[in-house]
Amino acid sequence: MQVKEVMTGSVECVAPDATIASAAARMRDLDVGALPICNNDRLEGMVTDRDIAIRAVADGRDPKSTTVRDVMTPNLVYAFDDQDVEEAADLMREHQIRRLPVLNRDKRLVGIVSLGDLAVETDEELVGSTLEAVSEPAQPHR
Repeated sequence: MQVKEVMTGSVECVAPDATIASAAARMRDLDVGALPICNNDRLEGMVTDRDIAIRAVADGRDPKSTTVRDVMTPNLVYAFDDQDVEEAADLMREHQIRRLPVLNRDKRLVGIVSLGDLAVETDEELVGSTLEAVSEPAQPHR
C-alpha cells in the first residue's frame, strides 16, 4: 500500500510570514494541532500548537507580531506519496513524529499522513509498533 492511499490529501498551509495569532486561529477553525508552512506549495516547515506555546507564549512573545517562521520547525522529515506505508511508518518511528508531511516527486506538498490515518487504513501491528515508538519518552533537556 502506498502513502497516497492512506494520507489526508486536502492540507491547508500557512505562509512563513503569517503571525502566530493567525496560525493559531486557523488551527482552531480547522480543528488541527499542526499546520505545514509553505511558500506557494513548497514545504518550508511545520508549526504545531505546542511550538506556539513553548517557543512563543512561554517566552512572552507578542502573538500579533511574532511570525510563524520564528517558531516553526524547519528541515522536516517527509515521505513521498508513492512510497510504501511501511517506509512512512519507519520514518515516524525513527524520528518520533505523529504527523508526516507527504510530497510528490516534484517535492510539492500533497498531504499529511498521521497516526490516525495509519490506524484507520492499515493493520493493527503497524499502528501499534509506530505508536509505541513515537510515544517513548524523550530525554529531558536539563
